[in-house]
Amino acid sequence: MITVTRLNGEEFVINALYIEKVQTLPDTTITLSNGKKYFVKESINDVIRLSTEYYQQVGLIDLQSKAVDENDETS
Repeated sequence: MITVTRLNGEEFVINALYIEKVQTLPDTTITLSNGKKYFVKESINDVIRLSTEYYQQVGLIDLQSKAVDENDETS
């Protein structure tokens, strides 16, 4: 989960796993896989950084390389 800020200043938490698209229209717009859109103050780069940090926390980054390493050890 990442914390972002609505245009009115209200912070809220969004599940980064459901982010499908991030655009600047001119405000940063986060579109979820269910089609729901959120307009936030954070820049696209900030949303990417926050999402990447979240993926690292839950172990989704380098998951493929970890699986390959495990297969090499068992071979």
